[in-house]
Amino acid sequence: MAKKVDDSDEEVEEKKIEEGKEPQLTDLPGIGPAVAAKIEAAGIYDLMSLAVMSPATLGDIAGVGPAVARKAIQAARNMLNLGFTDGAEYAKKRENIIYITTGSKNLDSLLGGKGVEGRAITEAFGAYGSGKTQVGLSLAVNVQLPLEQGGANGKCVFIDTEGTFRPVRIKQIAEKIGANSEKVLKNIFVARAFNSDHQILLLEKIGEMIKNGEPIKLLIIDSLTAHFRAEYAGRGQLADRQQKLNKYLHDLMKLAETYNLAVYVTNQVMANPAQMFGDPTVAIGGNIVGHASTYRIYLRRGKQGSRVAKMIDSPNLPENEIIFYLTEGGAKDEGE
Repeated sequence: MAKKVDDSDEEVEEKKIEEGKEPQLTDLPGIGPAVAAKIEAAGIYDLMSLAVMSPATLGDIAGVGPAVARKAIQAARNMLNLGFTDGAEYAKKRENIIYITTGSKNLDSLLGGKGVEGRAITEAFGAYGSGKTQVGLSLAVNVQLPLEQGGANGKCVFIDTEGTFRPVRIKQIAEKIGANSEKVLKNIFVARAFNSDHQILLLEKIGEMIKNGEPIKLLIIDSLTAHFRAEYAGRGQLADRQQKLNKYLHDLMKLAETYNLAVYVTNQVMANPAQMFGDPTVAIGGNIVGHASTYRIYLRRGKQGSRVAKMIDSPNLPENEIIFYLTEGGAKDEGE
């Protein structure tokens, strides 16, 4: 009898996938609306998050027995078809990736030609006044543009850890590109994170917002490391800081992958005292942040009010350096 129930569960799962419907937590065997509500209350909204959990963890969260938890996890794995895929199939999956223009053709070209990429973390680091936040504000406006104009027809979430978000600046950029400034502001969700735990909690809220129908396509964190740097001071706390930062970055990457989000983060810098020659500026967060970022750009002031952007690390792009300008209309090229 139990075998028959299992078969019918599998048939339901296969049917939902064939119909092209997005599988829900309640599609899993043993997970009804009440149990799903408990799972979502713990910040888990998608099958991928559940599929990679252990039965014990799921049992504690959902209040179900080990057998039910194991069965739900296995069903989620079957639905998602976890495992290897060939390169051609993987390339096909990447065809729906979004790109958001920065507003500067030079800066877009540095990032591969189309701007900031979805399902990826783009990190911009540099000293104060180098233009990190201004590029972010430009992206927050440009994500709302139609696809044919370099946007993603979506909304933006801005996690502000340093009090850098300025509605007046957003309005200025929007008006310069001929957009309705009030409407543009309404499509940007801003949260001021007051410590690293608050910053981590806000990440969980984004999945909930998307599940509730918000077409969020861009996440901006300005800045990524400010709170971690302030709260974990000194070498004695360095390991704890890096461990917490590492988990945060992995959650960020999972969010980007799951919802096809473009993630733009700014990072603080420090001067390396051991550097005898050349630029001593290094990004905060060390190798943990360096490895987690898909694209890593170093920004600095250039001559005559320009900004210089250098590609430091990328999986597919060469090291290169370009010049762009910060104008009333955001990031632009010379003469625009």
